[in-house]
Amino acid sequence: MTTATLLPTRPSEIRRLIRAGEYDGVTSGLANGHVQANLAVLPRDLAFDFLLFCQRNPQPCPILEVIEAGSVEPSFVAPGADISTDVPAYRIYEHGEMVGEFQSVADHWRDDLVSFLLGCSFSFEAAMSDSGIPLRHQEANSNVPMYITDIPTRPAGMFSGPMVVSMRPIPREQIVRAVQVTSRFPDTHGAPVHIGDPAAIGIRDIDNPEFGDAVEIRPGETPVFWACGVTPQAVALNCKPPLMITHAPGKMFITDRRDSDYAVI
Repeated sequence: MTTATLLPTRPSEIRRLIRAGEYDGVTSGLANGHVQANLAVLPRDLAFDFLLFCQRNPQPCPILEVIEAGSVEPSFVAPGADISTDVPAYRIYEHGEMVGEFQSVADHWRDDLVSFLLGCSFSFEAAMSDSGIPLRHQEANSNVPMYITDIPTRPAGMFSGPMVVSMRPIPREQIVRAVQVTSRFPDTHGAPVHIGDPAAIGIRDIDNPEFGDAVEIRPGETPVFWACGVTPQAVALNCKPPLMITHAPGKMFITDRRDSDYAVI
């Protein structure tokens, strides 16, 4: 199995390794400068309601591309790629239960499945690093911690549930800069939704994230929280659609698009 430190830097080459089963790890820090995406796949009869849900909740669910029913090619963000094989790991939910995690979902694909690619906060991490802001999960070679909050999303059709957030510990003197840097990327979650006390957004134990890995918060640092594209998985647990296919948290689809394509001056 290829390790992250040995991976190529071109998105298409990384996707090729993922498709071949040679990489199944976290994608933070890979293909720096290229947009990464969350994935949510639903039957066509639920696709409009989910599209409306995303439009009503643009911070956790910013839409990069919607792929037509039955198609596996994200022709706008990564022409020639295959959304059913080019993600390091997938999760399948049926009626609100996760039935398994898979390296490929090609064998589960159906002609009525509509795929949504949603912006990911991994996409602004290169800009954070370039600004000298530390990223603890990358330093620790781990996944970013993600938490289910008590911040409600705006419902649409059958879809409703709590917002999921990702957390990065930021030195207090760099918080303003972190807000400025990430605000330039509204299509990949943008500015933080909360700074400081985790309990204020319903997080009971900062050391036990629902998704990803806990990271150390050092003296002089403040936890900063961004809306997260894992929110659809919390929605799946809450609303129990008959089928939803997602990426495994932290294991994203890497697009050919540049971060700069989505930056706001």
